[in-house]
Amino acid sequence: MQTMDCIRDRRSIMEYKPDPIPENIIEEILGAAGQAPSSGNVQDWEFVVVKNPETKAKIAKAAWEQDFIATAPVLVVVCTDIDRVSATYGNRGETLYSVQNTSAAIQNLMLAAWDKEIGSCWIGAFNEATIKGILVLPTNIRPLAIITLGYPAKINKKPGRRNPKEFIHMERWE
Repeated sequence: MQTMDCIRDRRSIMEYKPDPIPENIIEEILGAAGQAPSSGNVQDWEFVVVKNPETKAKIAKAAWEQDFIATAPVLVVVCTDIDRVSATYGNRGETLYSVQNTSAAIQNLMLAAWDKEIGSCWIGAFNEATIKGILVLPTNIRPLAIITLGYPAKINKKPGRRNPKEFIHMERWE
């Protein structure tokens, strides 16, 4: 699939077939995530891959009971290594660059998945402390997103998008 087609056609998937995703495909998708740019090339992202049904159910509960999360064959909990990013950038690294860096990695991950005909959904609503406990994350590792992965059982119509003329400002705000 061409990059622009992938960007245009990708959408959030919330209904999945139970088919497993081959390990080599998961590795390829996460490898693409790791190719994202990061502030000062710190590459502070960490990915926890979850397939265990009981763990997925606990994560879904911690994500404000978004039950569809547990139906995805694979979850990727995207984390930042606070020590790694703050060693170079201090508080700004911890509070801003960590979010920017992992967001770039997530976009790569989701586009790489879609290129392999694997759907995804980006979840940001969850109890961070509960997720840390479920996954036994070290103190310096902060979970920032949960990404569901699976072969789509249903692909909804793409929601409308704003016209670029509405959000592009040339030289100054007008």
